[in-house]
Amino acid sequence: MSKPENPSEPFKRAVAVAVRSLAGEPELEVAFSSEPPSLKGLKARLPSPPRNLKPQEIALVRGVGDAYALRKAYHDEKLNARLKPQSPEAGAIFDAAESARVEAIGALAMEGVKQNLAAQLEQLMVAKGLGRAKSKDEVGIADVLGLMVREALTGEKPPATLNDAVNLWRPFIEERVAADIAQMPGALRDQKAFARLTRTLLNHLTMGEQKDAGPDESAESENNENQNEGSDDQQTEEQGEAGEVQESEEGQEDGQESDIDALPEQSDDLTQADEPDDGQRPNREPAFSGQDNWGYKVYTAQFDEEIYAPDLCDAEELARLRGFLDQQLAPMSSVVSRLANKLQRLLLAQQNRHWEFDLEEGMLDTSRLPRIIIDAMYSLSFKREKDTTFRDTVVTLLLDNSGSMRGRPIMVAAMCADILGRTLERCAVKTEILGFTTRAWKGGLSREKWTQEGKPAHPGRLNDLRHIVYKAADEPWRRAKKNLGLMMREGLLKENIDGEALMWAYKRLMARPEQRKILMVISDGAPVDDSTLSVNSGNYLERHLRRVIEEVETRSPVELTAIGIGHDVTRYYKRAVTIVDAEQLGGAMTTQLISLFEEDAARNAHRRA
Repeated sequence: MSKPENPSEPFKRAVAVAVRSLAGEPELEVAFSSEPPSLKGLKARLPSPPRNLKPQEIALVRGVGDAYALRKAYHDEKLNARLKPQSPEAGAIFDAAESARVEAIGALAMEGVKQNLAAQLEQLMVAKGLGRAKSKDEVGIADVLGLMVREALTGEKPPATLNDAVNLWRPFIEERVAADIAQMPGALRDQKAFARLTRTLLNHLTMGEQKDAGPDESAESENNENQNEGSDDQQTEEQGEAGEVQESEEGQEDGQESDIDALPEQSDDLTQADEPDDGQRPNREPAFSGQDNWGYKVYTAQFDEEIYAPDLCDAEELARLRGFLDQQLAPMSSVVSRLANKLQRLLLAQQNRHWEFDLEEGMLDTSRLPRIIIDAMYSLSFKREKDTTFRDTVVTLLLDNSGSMRGRPIMVAAMCADILGRTLERCAVKTEILGFTTRAWKGGLSREKWTQEGKPAHPGRLNDLRHIVYKAADEPWRRAKKNLGLMMREGLLKENIDGEALMWAYKRLMARPEQRKILMVISDGAPVDDSTLSVNSGNYLERHLRRVIEEVETRSPVELTAIGIGHDVTRYYKRAVTIVDAEQLGGAMTTQLISLFEEDAARNAHRRA
């Protein structure tokens, strides 16, 4: 007769399945133990639930499981190790903020996860003594800061049992870093940007004792870092998979960063240290340094938003929209895939490492040892690995999400971005997919504010911007795939203000650590916003776009290219192509990228010669 099953076993199985699903890791091993909970690699250890399954214990197990799953899904441990402060107290605050970030992503998306995390957090803090604290000495500032960051990210107040503890530190924290905490929701899904905000917060907490490095120190640090990366690359062992090459290079890219407490903020604008050594860029002022004199202004940025695609649509609808996109574009996906494979072969060929043989020094060439055994007169033979000329690269695809793209053009743009993003990821090329439109037709809340304030003359841009992140550069394609379905959503596509969108994409690119930066714009027309153009000159937005393009093309290291769908963009961009039919988009995008990489390979070959 079989032994009756422990009542907690079905619960454990359900929790394990939920954790693996939320983490997006089918291989994650979930175990239950009376030992302290932990997450290491693909092994998660959760508290062991009792047989009687009390509600309090159930909430704790679920909360710990959800927290670990979200950390696995949205946290890069290697990046965290590079950016974490050295001092124990600063490190504890840094960890608390990062935990708040990854858990806020899940809490905002799923009500059940939010409840599990809240119950687990309250139990954890009460166990630490925060529920009965009467003075600051009894409360760690890291715990309170973590609670306040959660509050800013999710809008949820700390549990009532912890209010007294939080209020002991709140005046001190808000006096010094309220502005820093207020900026954190904007970097919710960007771990690196969030870490930099946390570093700034730490400096402000110390009331200026930990200074940011000056501009000269920053440039020198970046130059030293690039030199060290070059020497490290020569020592890298040959790796067969492109993903392994990427991992190795990412591990080196910030290897020479100064101590986290004194690390400078990364500028959005171009510095001399950012310039590529290819003789293409003159030594000029940074891009956009004189934009205050352009005659372009924004009436209010109060209602603008930069938002991630999943935050505009629930998961079920996003999956349905993605399914519709796949169904509509299945016939053309094979054509684009063939072109993408051509691009992949080109990129992987440039990344291949080569060897020089029959040298008098270097690494012993063991393949030549048999000839020494046959004839002792042969000397030992050595080999040396030659450096790859392929530069660490990031590509941004900036897609026009205006109403004129509705129908076939936006579907084709979404599919091509999807296939190219997947292809570039295989080749260890980071890819970011962005979209731009407005939140409303005819001006939205910005125009309402202008009307209420008496309609002052020459208000400038008079609509609410909506800038959408479909795929961040560090986000795996498999996680971002569904996001592109959002472009199929009825009512998303409105008006287009290209100049500010291009500046936004440029600034995101300049914050990236990669050596080579490529920005591709896909649009079907000139910038149009009825609200803005009705109260300004007819070429107000177009004039601004031309100025932005000129700055990027002549004063920055970003390689800018554009594709116009039924609209001649060659009058704006130096490197551009115009297609008549949306069906040609996949070929045009791939061809443009191939030409950029072929030109780079030719320049490298010329330098070596």
